[in-house]
Amino acid sequence: MHRPCAVIPVYNHEQTLPQVVEALRTAGLPCVLVDDASSPACATVMDQLAAVPDCFLVRLAVNQGKGGAVMAGLREAARQGFSHALQVDADGQHDLGAVAHFLARSRAEPQALICGYPQYDASVPKGRLYARYLTHVWVWINSLSLSIRDAMCGFRVYPLTATLALIDSTRLGRRMDFDPEILVRLAWRNQPMHWLPTRVHYPQGGLSHFRLLHDNALISKMHAKLFFGMLLRAPLILWRRRRG
Repeated sequence: MHRPCAVIPVYNHEQTLPQVVEALRTAGLPCVLVDDASSPACATVMDQLAAVPDCFLVRLAVNQGKGGAVMAGLREAARQGFSHALQVDADGQHDLGAVAHFLARSRAEPQALICGYPQYDASVPKGRLYARYLTHVWVWINSLSLSIRDAMCGFRVYPLTATLALIDSTRLGRRMDFDPEILVRLAWRNQPMHWLPTRVHYPQGGLSHFRLLHDNALISKMHAKLFFGMLLRAPLILWRRRRG
């Protein structure tokens, strides 16, 4: 069975969210919106969007962060009977023209996690771009593999059964540390992954909730935790890969 939807974590993105939802619904994807304790203005926009068919709304009373919102959305997607979920940011930075390509690859290989690796234009903040390379190196070390092409891009089609099995058994980072951590931990479980290029644009004046010092500290702490976890699990990880 391959019944996909989109999961969109939302925190005060009322300006860009309607266009994102319209593009996804035009592509034939039902949408699960996760209100991560947004402002009343954003909550009103989400209420209006959720009034149309195939648009579902989850409300979090307290802000959970991107990872917490995504996990709540994935659980709701499974509850609604979907088998796969495309994670999409609400700020409009992802090229939604790639949705059909990602879904076709997921349909052909339903057990695989289909991940985007970004193709940036000139709008990318240089500090964010260069900082990603340090995360890439740590992800390669902690996953004992060079196969994860980009661990920060949140444009992915998750197979819900395997993903929720991990989420329900492990305490994952709930903020910006979520995207890289879940990939490393799925790689430890020998989860099949495939990589497709996706264009990423940072809109002028766009709203970003990345907190440079706080989130980089969280990500550094996450890498340290994964490193020691990798050392403990290394024999099992390598044995699983040898078995295929």
